[in-house]
Amino acid sequence: MFSKWKSKKEAQPSKITVLEILAPVSGQAVSLTGVPDETFSGGHMGQGIAIEPSEGKLIAPFDGKIAHVVKSSHAVIIEHSSGLQLLLHIGMDTVSLKGSGFISHIASGDEVKAGQTLIEFDIASIQAAGYQTITPVIVTRNGEADPEVVCRYGSVTAGKDIILTVASRQ
Repeated sequence: MFSKWKSKKEAQPSKITVLEILAPVSGQAVSLTGVPDETFSGGHMGQGIAIEPSEGKLIAPFDGKIAHVVKSSHAVIIEHSSGLQLLLHIGMDTVSLKGSGFISHIASGDEVKAGQTLIEFDIASIQAAGYQTITPVIVTRNGEADPEVVCRYGSVTAGKDIILTVASRQ
């Protein structure tokens, strides 16, 4: 008797995508654990880093598409062609300013290039109103396995220094 051979599909190794993310603001990059908001410091939004800005200009950290701009212009979600989404959130509780001190140069759906100005913000007026300007940069949770995120801390220059390296399986 001959036995039948069953063809088994060999498991295809998953592709690993590595993305280097440039600093969206100049300043001092610190761990998320130092952010005075449990939503960010506890990692509930995702992994990432925070930057205490030295200038009030938020730029695109990579070429991508604006997935969402918060009406008050204090936060934006940018999506890379790989599907990775990044939340850029200027300050803590700054939504309460209702857009005062923020000038948005983008809208949801816009295609942007790395280094393009997204939002300008007035650090002095935000602080004078009693709010902190520390800016979380979060790799958002998208329902898939969390990617591996490596952070670079210290002094960073917007558009020049890599602050995050993100490796994900696809």
